[in-house]
Amino acid sequence: MDMLTGDQIAEAALTDWRKLAQGLHARYLVADFGTAARFVSAVGEAGDALGHHPTVTIGTRYVDLKLVSPDAVYRDGEGTEHIVEWVTQRDVDLARRISEIAAEHPVEPDPASVSVIELGLDTEHSATIAPVWAALLTGIAGSHGHGSPSDEIRDPKGRVPNLWFGETVDNPGQRFHVEIYVAPEAVEQRIAAALAAGGTIVDDSEAPALTVIADQDGNTGVLGVA
Repeated sequence: MDMLTGDQIAEAALTDWRKLAQGLHARYLVADFGTAARFVSAVGEAGDALGHHPTVTIGTRYVDLKLVSPDAVYRDGEGTEHIVEWVTQRDVDLARRISEIAAEHPVEPDPASVSVIELGLDTEHSATIAPVWAALLTGIAGSHGHGSPSDEIRDPKGRVPNLWFGETVDNPGQRFHVEIYVAPEAVEQRIAAALAAGGTIVDDSEAPALTVIADQDGNTGVLGVA
């Protein structure tokens, strides 16, 4: 199934969900574990009916859901097809159904609080070093290039953040950095909090999509909404 573009996902108007990194993310607030379990059970039945399921995390008074298709089709500029992890119509359909289920349960959507963390490593030798990091992070050789046409490392079991490789080194003193994806409505507050804590904006030329923020030691992180 073809991957969806950002515009197509936005046009779906999934009010409970936010597209962050590769997938759709939702958080539902719950009063107790029993409520969470009953909600997740209903979500599971809906997934069974559609032949597709979300990744589920139950925490203290919340349920986090992630939807992504492992077999989305991406066509590069030359028309070559690649199988990638991305949002497809299957995910949009299930997201809509889950929102309907949520409306029938005592849960409250909290899309502004969703977030995703990824790791970035600047290098000119990603093809050489990626297998080392795949082994260290996941212990799975197939995680090197898993779900991506690049050298990016994604753990098929979802235990660690994705690691992607940048080709340029803007700050020679720092090669690793953290990339934090948040809901669009949370960006201004998150930046303000970082600045109030002593951080500085290094680059906001692509804001609000991407903003680079440095701490007092010059270490940078990237805040994004894509």
